[in-house]
Amino acid sequence: MLKVEEHSPVEFSADLIGRFDEIIARYPGGKQKSALLPILHLVQAELGWLSTTAMDKVAAYLQIRPIEVYEVASFYTMYFLKPQGKFMLEVCRTGPCCLVGAEKILDHLETRLGVKEGEVTPDGLFSFRGVECLAACGYGPVLQIGPEYTFYENLTTESVDQLIEDLKKKS
Repeated sequence: MLKVEEHSPVEFSADLIGRFDEIIARYPGGKQKSALLPILHLVQAELGWLSTTAMDKVAAYLQIRPIEVYEVASFYTMYFLKPQGKFMLEVCRTGPCCLVGAEKILDHLETRLGVKEGEVTPDGLFSFRGVECLAACGYGPVLQIGPEYTFYENLTTESVDQLIEDLKKKS
């Protein structure tokens, strides 16, 4: 993942452009805007988040107005409009998970990582946030880690601590 600041110039690799072309080819001519969501996913996976500069570049590539990209990226919570940690821990905070301890897990993450929800740890490794249903109600509390969206179920504060240590070793 590249480190991109808000106004850093953005260049898409030839490989990434090739993947864009494959996605656009799925749609009828003149309907390239239909490829916007999957292209934003690819850009975010490469850069870690969607800077204005990156979104402008996507707009130019798709031959649409930048506002059309901003509207989509700001509507969907799966897109990050500010830098995130290398590991984004997303904890389900809907009713079933809250009943079995999701709020306790969120509080524990804040204490353990030393940052508030939506912030990045000083080492740049972690961010966390509460999200809507992750469709694993029988296994709560659950969290997912993007961009691969690996699921962790039946969380406890101890299992969260172990997960953090394991992720630190990976980095």
